[in-house]
Amino acid sequence: MTHEIKLIFETVKSWQLLGKKSVLVSVVALEGSSYRRPGVRMIINEDGVSVGAVSGGCVEKEIERQAQSVFQSGKPKIMTYDGRFRVGCEGIIHILIEPVFLSEELLTDIQSSLKHRQKFRMDVYYYNSVGEYKNAGTLITLNGKTYSVNPSFHASQIEDQECFSQSFNPLFQLFIFGAEHDAVQLCQAAKLLGWEVIIVASAEESKSCDFFPGAASLISPSFKDIDILVLDEQTAVVIMTHSFNKDVQYLMALKDSKPVYIGLVGSIKRRERVLSMLLDYCPDISSEFLEQIYGPAGLSIGAESASEISVSILAEILSVVRNKKPEALRNKVGSIHG
Repeated sequence: MTHEIKLIFETVKSWQLLGKKSVLVSVVALEGSSYRRPGVRMIINEDGVSVGAVSGGCVEKEIERQAQSVFQSGKPKIMTYDGRFRVGCEGIIHILIEPVFLSEELLTDIQSSLKHRQKFRMDVYYYNSVGEYKNAGTLITLNGKTYSVNPSFHASQIEDQECFSQSFNPLFQLFIFGAEHDAVQLCQAAKLLGWEVIIVASAEESKSCDFFPGAASLISPSFKDIDILVLDEQTAVVIMTHSFNKDVQYLMALKDSKPVYIGLVGSIKRRERVLSMLLDYCPDISSEFLEQIYGPAGLSIGAESASEISVSILAEILSVVRNKKPEALRNKVGSIHG
């Protein structure tokens, strides 16, 4: 959910520059089941404009109504929403609504943490009962410093409140090696998931980032410079160059990296040829690296078009990242997204 928090921070900053007040809305606890889990957030400004969502849409209007008293009094409040009376909702959610103002120092540190792919934590202090509480609010810890989201709430006010703590990983990033039409489709679909997409294209492609809506950047490193890319456990790689030799060269360049997923687009026969040549050039390549390679990339969902294939690839990446075996939700027992 790091991309959601990033969007919230960026929006609050833009509203502050316009002199607009805003409140931060955080789901802190849940009894039963709900559309989304504790830790989801949204923001609302004094004009009623909101960004983000904490449900499928059934809660937001009530939150906006309840937020008016927070704008007027400046005091955080706890509200609950009982979804058991609505079709599709089976739980009671507990929500903190608090004034939010992000200092320049905090905004700078947030930007630095995101850029350098550092983790950070948010701790929400709240009470179980509905009402206004001056000693409720959110603290953000990053780069060894703790900041308050609500200017009226500080760490010194922590007493016997409940605490919902949440850690945020670096933004999930997808490196797409290739610059053809299907790479454009994959880029756009991944952006909708909030992923940071980097296109890796050879210099002779003569394409710019404008060709890939949603891409954060387009780079053209030489094969020997691939190993300087930051490919951590919050990174997926999809190789779709449509060039047999380039696929092999990119895999050779990646052999010492440890992304969570490497997808190789193409047929089973093509995959065997690529891996066979890879082993010819790199006979000592580790079995751990080879096990990272998913080829042909994607889940078997009957995909045919480039956009459908993108869905199958992204679904496979999610299943690997979340360590979940794909199955129909109607066959699952218990929490459907647990």
